Amino acid sequence: MLPTTIVIDEAPRCVVRPTDTKDLNRFIRNGKAYLLANNPDGKITHRNADDSEAAKWRNALALHKAWGGDEDAFFGTPL
Repeated sequence: MLPTTIVIDEAPRCVVRPTDTKDLNRFIRNGKAYLLANNPDGKITHRNADDSEAAKWRNALALHKAWGGDEDAFFGTPL
C-alpha cells in the first residue's frame, strides 16, 4: 500500500504504510489508545498521504535505514 495518513477528527495524527487493508485495520484497532490519546471521543479515519506527509514518511524511513533497519520493519511516524 501507499503511505496512508491516519486522521483524528480531520487532524492528521500519523502516516503509516501498511502492507494491506487488514494490516491497516489491525493498526487502527490496536493503536486506538495511542491515536485517541488527546481526544478519547474522536473519530478515526484514514486517507492517502499528501505529498508533504509522504515526504515525512520517507524521511523517517531514511533515518530508520541509516541505523541499519530494513524497510520491512518500518511502519510509520507521528505527524
